[in-house]
Amino acid sequence: MSSSTLCFVESPVQLLNVLEWAHHDRATATVVVLSPNDPMTRGQLRRMAELARGEGHVVRWEEARGGASAPFHTIGGLAGALRGADRVVIGDPFSRYVQLLLTITRARDLVVVDDGTATMEFVSQLARGERLVRWHRRGGRPGPRDIAFGPVSSAARRRLTPRPGRRVRLFTSMPVDEAPDGVETAANDYAWTRARFGPPRLTRGADLVGTSLVETGVVDLERYLEAVRGLAAAHGATRYFAHRRESAEKLHRLAVETGLQIVRPDLPLELIARRGPIGRTILSFPSTVVHTLPIALAGTGVKVAVCEIDPAWLKQGVSDHAQGFLAGIAGSARGVRTV
Repeated sequence: MSSSTLCFVESPVQLLNVLEWAHHDRATATVVVLSPNDPMTRGQLRRMAELARGEGHVVRWEEARGGASAPFHTIGGLAGALRGADRVVIGDPFSRYVQLLLTITRARDLVVVDDGTATMEFVSQLARGERLVRWHRRGGRPGPRDIAFGPVSSAARRRLTPRPGRRVRLFTSMPVDEAPDGVETAANDYAWTRARFGPPRLTRGADLVGTSLVETGVVDLERYLEAVRGLAAAHGATRYFAHRRESAEKLHRLAVETGLQIVRPDLPLELIARRGPIGRTILSFPSTVVHTLPIALAGTGVKVAVCEIDPAWLKQGVSDHAQGFLAGIAGSARGVRTV
């Protein structure tokens, strides 16, 4: 089925979860990487692409954002394969790139794999028939680009709605409380990751996982630095695993002001933690890893703890929905404790 299964990914986590889905379904595929411009993300994607090739998948690397004409070149080059695909697997239904590609495909089998906690928001919006909007932008007024792209986004949402002759599946490690009617769900238990990596050697200290909430405009920088200092001191953390979107300036300040060793992972944290060495306690703010790490590290003795976001840390203008979403990430995580 490799010639008739197309997977579209834009981040390392999406590609990891494509590998997990393929392992679960015993499938091989052509994986199309719609490469972003961020150097750290590109580096992780290239490492993940090597792992995908090692599993027997074909990887097609597209410089999808390499200039004004790149989207036209990319979409034009993929149109034939899209029309001929029986199955399409996507990692980010909120991506405008992916939404545009979904309007071209005639595939009768659509699979959505995790793009982190955004999956929870996607499921909720699809179940309610709402427009697809990323959680941190929801509640705001649509901009000119949102309005212009509205028909494409609506068409993509319709493609992701099951109907006779079209199968829509969700492969996820996130809690799903309200799956849309007709959408089939399967649990991602990180079987591929646990089979290929580890178990890890454990260190005596704690490790702290970074977040891009400052970069996305949700959390105030000074409040975030203060929170990290407090967590590191209280729990004896020695390392800070940076999120791939965190700015170099922020990470420099963290290193200077907290004494933490800044680690820029070359693979998704689920794989880094399984390879080890890793702390006996992993501290994280509300993010994808509070859901995925307890699964990936099951049976290793590692404890995952989540630090909830104090409303006072949020930047002015952050919507009530965004606050509720962050609280929901922490509250719905299984196998973690709150600090």
